[in-house]
Amino acid sequence: MEKIHAKGFNLVDRGRLSYEGPPEDPQDYGRIKVGAKTLEDAVINLGAIKKASNNNITKDVVLAALYKGDVTRLREISDYFYRTSGIYSRVCNYFAYLYRYDWYIVPEINDEKASEEKVLKDYHNVLRYFDNSSIKKVCGDIALEVVKYGAYYGYVTEVSDSLVLQPLPIKYCRSRFYIGNTPAVEFNMKFFDENFKDPSYRMQVLKMFPAEFSKGYLLFKQGKLATNDSSEDRMAGWYLLDPAAAIKFNLQNNDYPMFTNAIPAILDLDAAQELDRKKQMQQLLKVVIQKLPLDKNGDLIFDVDEARDIHNNAVEMLRRAIGVDVLTTFADIEVADMSDKNTTATKDDLGKMERTVFNELGISQNLFNTDGNLSLEKSILTDEASIRTLLFQLHSFFNRLAGRMGKGKKAYSFRLNMLETTQYNYKELAKMYKEQVQLGYSKMLPQIAMGHSQSSIVHSAYFENNILHLSEIMIPPMQSSVMNMDSLQQLSTSSSTEKDKKDNSGKDKNQNKVEGKVLKTESKSAGRPEKSDDQKSDKTIQNREAMG
Repeated sequence: MEKIHAKGFNLVDRGRLSYEGPPEDPQDYGRIKVGAKTLEDAVINLGAIKKASNNNITKDVVLAALYKGDVTRLREISDYFYRTSGIYSRVCNYFAYLYRYDWYIVPEINDEKASEEKVLKDYHNVLRYFDNSSIKKVCGDIALEVVKYGAYYGYVTEVSDSLVLQPLPIKYCRSRFYIGNTPAVEFNMKFFDENFKDPSYRMQVLKMFPAEFSKGYLLFKQGKLATNDSSEDRMAGWYLLDPAAAIKFNLQNNDYPMFTNAIPAILDLDAAQELDRKKQMQQLLKVVIQKLPLDKNGDLIFDVDEARDIHNNAVEMLRRAIGVDVLTTFADIEVADMSDKNTTATKDDLGKMERTVFNELGISQNLFNTDGNLSLEKSILTDEASIRTLLFQLHSFFNRLAGRMGKGKKAYSFRLNMLETTQYNYKELAKMYKEQVQLGYSKMLPQIAMGHSQSSIVHSAYFENNILHLSEIMIPPMQSSVMNMDSLQQLSTSSSTEKDKKDNSGKDKNQNKVEGKVLKTESKSAGRPEKSDDQKSDKTIQNREAMG
């Protein structure tokens, strides 16, 4: 019996076709040829995030953790998605670094007889202390922890010239009540036993912590922790830290991560993106079908060798074609298209899923893919308000530290204030502060709003004016808003003298001598000033682009 192999099928006894398993050189029909390589088969295989996760994070798991209020599990989920999801990480970073955390020190003089030299000396010491503490970086790190994990726990360690905040592992911290306006922080001493098995290394790590932790750990090992719980709970390891040194920050008076309720929508988006990718791959695949003709009796017109040559020639011709395969058959082939042909409108199902994610996050999608400027501006204001509480907590904390530095001085004290400058409004606030300078308000606030430190402003002004004497070299144009009465009278007299020197034609003979006088304003064009781009409507922007 004569047989030939053609893509796994055997032609038996001219006119009869039978399948006898794979040929000697088996073909993988689950993969499509692309030249010398192959394309992955376009089968539905959803959930890339789910497959990559070792913690079996599924939508049901997230919803169950939200329903049960499992804070520990929610923090693990939030940390995983921060490392794997681009949308989630960008949203967390956006809220954490939305504010610029600009700050300044204000000495409060309580006694007019306070020594000016002492006030100035202590003022510079306070500025140096907080400059060395890197407040802006510390505030950004704290905000990111709060957004990702729901809370930040730390311990204040003060050195001679700066502040050091030692982060505490959130898994071993809790806060159940307040002391005044300050949360009381409890630390679980089991942290040292569970994370450092080697006793000698454990003692080295323990010595790196403040002395209070060594005391608490010793009480824990002796079973003498003072608690109101039963004797069995005494070995739970919770030790109340010093309220003056232990700190905690959170949002909305709970310790839940800020955006975990949006993670189910992110999982849906992941599945939709995976399905969309499979659909796009299917659109790239092509199959060349060549049907061998039969005579009226149903027998092959070509003999076995000819059919094999026809098939092999087509395969060789399209061997390097991308996404193309060849099928040689005797049966009728029909492909059923399941797409909806009743409408010609394009359905952006993936875009709907993306909008759902941002709706669950509670922020505008225009933050990352801007479509309109007016709605975006209002959305940013809402985002600023949602994180503003954390700014107040940071302000209160650093203000307490500044008050400690003035403790014991009745004549004066120090207060630290934070500006509400964000990455989007700092230019506008700097301009507003500059306008208030003309009313006698602080000259430092415009520069602080631009990101300069208070100490650098003071030192730069002193160096430029008293050391380099730039005030004598770089003389700004004389304007009425910055001139005193004597200068105005002198200018008036000079103007009268210049007027007498004019001839009958009205021309100034000494026109070259007027340099250094009042700077004349440029001619203004008619109409109101043009609005900035963020204040223009979308229709106006489209019209301007069309005209361009």
